[in-house]
Amino acid sequence: MPFTGVEHLDHSIDTTNRWLDDLAEELGTQERREAYRALRGWLHTLRDRLTIQAGAHFAAQLPEIFRGVYYDGWSPSNVPVKYNREQFLEAFCNSAAIRGPAAAPALASVTRCMRRHLGRGALDHAFDQLPKDVRSLLEPGDRDVASDTGNDAW
Repeated sequence: MPFTGVEHLDHSIDTTNRWLDDLAEELGTQERREAYRALRGWLHTLRDRLTIQAGAHFAAQLPEIFRGVYYDGWSPSNVPVKYNREQFLEAFCNSAAIRGPAAAPALASVTRCMRRHLGRGALDHAFDQLPKDVRSLLEPGDRDVASDTGNDAW
């Protein structure tokens, strides 16, 4: 479906819409705005924890529109921020406007969605930059997420 009449941009818009729909379903919501906030928060929190080189490599794998979201507000002179698990979750909560027990499952949901769309290589390279406790927050075992998968804190 043409949105702009510019094939490259139309493709990027279509890709963006598919990713947001997939993420909304993964999050258990019909609100694409919530899916966008969670994705933006995930991207910004990950971005700020990566080195400039690793962050740029990861961003290059993103669709054009999400690459713009990724870089929005970025200050390369301030990275990487050395978040531990709790600080990473707090930064995500602040960026995504998510509170309470829905935050950790939302992080894991975004990661699952990103794995489907980007594949292992792009994420593995970025996640290699993270401490184990932060990686376990992004990709917890099934029992960690099963405790609360609701989205009542949106």
